[in-house]
Amino acid sequence: MPATTSRQRGRRTMNEINMVPFIDVMLVLLIIFMVTAPMLTPGMVNVPTVGKGSKPPKAFGQVIVQKDGTLQLKTDGQERPVTLQELGRTAKTWQASQPPDTPVLISADKTVAYDNVLQAMDALQKAGVQRVGLSVKQGG
Repeated sequence: MPATTSRQRGRRTMNEINMVPFIDVMLVLLIIFMVTAPMLTPGMVNVPTVGKGSKPPKAFGQVIVQKDGTLQLKTDGQERPVTLQELGRTAKTWQASQPPDTPVLISADKTVAYDNVLQAMDALQKAGVQRVGLSVKQGG
C-alpha cells in the first residue's frame, strides 16, 4: 500500500503550458522574415502618361479652379467668377451655343485640393455637359 500512495502523490496534473517550443518556432519565423524582406522588390505602379491629341480643339471652355476653391469660367476669351451651383448651368448654356463636341476643360494648380476638382467635374456632368476634360501641363 505505501507504494501506491507515493505514486499517486508524485502524479500531479500540469497546469502550465510549455512555451519553449512556441517561442522557438516564432524566432525561426522572425529570422526567415528578416532575411527575406530585403530581397523583396517593391511593386511598381504603372501611372498612365499624357499624350498629345492628334488635333487640339479650336474652341473650348475652361473652368479654372483656384487655390482657395473659387471657380472661374473662361469662355470666348472672357473670364468670370462662378459658384459651384451655377457652374454646370452656365457651362451647358455656353456649350449649346458652340459647334458640336466643343469640350469644357478643367484646369487647376497642383496645390489645389483634389476634392475641389472633382466637385467641379461632378457639377458639369450633372448639368449634362457632354465633353469634360482635364487640362494637364506637359513636361516635368
